[in-house]
Amino acid sequence: MTHITILIADDHKLIRETWSFILSSDPRFKVLADCGDAETAVEIARTQKPDIILMDINMIPFSGFEATEKIRKQSPSSKIIGVSMHSQPAYAKKMLQSGAMGYVTKNSSREEMMKAILEVHSGKKYICEEIKNIISEQLMDESTDTPNVNALTEREIQIINYIREGLSSKEMAVVLNISLKTVEVHRHNILKKLKLKNAASLVNFINSSGNYV
Repeated sequence: MTHITILIADDHKLIRETWSFILSSDPRFKVLADCGDAETAVEIARTQKPDIILMDINMIPFSGFEATEKIRKQSPSSKIIGVSMHSQPAYAKKMLQSGAMGYVTKNSSREEMMKAILEVHSGKKYICEEIKNIISEQLMDESTDTPNVNALTEREIQIINYIREGLSSKEMAVVLNISLKTVEVHRHNILKKLKLKNAASLVNFINSSGNYV
């Protein structure tokens, strides 16, 4: 029986060990290695050419997005599934644009993860049910006046998190290495998407919404 070989790349050791145990217990899969940083993931992919790579997007010293792009060049036969705590469609879209074939959240079940691996290994793309449901809700919300949080881009989500932390627009510009004008454009777009009138209403919305990103 031919195994589907897998590399697990995640910055949390417990998650790596858990998935390694679960997948190794299934005769269809063989975990070649696991690692906690993006550089090692790229090197293992280059040398061992795993069939499937489970790639967390929050990696060091560079993101899972960048790691995916590098791996696609080093080991084009390896198929990558983005794995993240983020359920915003923007993250899934960016991961697919980076070269991944699938995206699952860490809320996904064991059965769904295995389904994703099998689907992607067969050459199909796979998006987990949680993301699909959010996209469906987003499409329905477009015809209403409710704030459409799921329409926010990854950068806009970053801006909102910095607003929550109390950073000024100038401080955000420095942290993100972008111009102050660009920050203000992002803030304007956030207000428009969330159907809010001004900065004060945005702060109130963030405080009342909690950690939704």
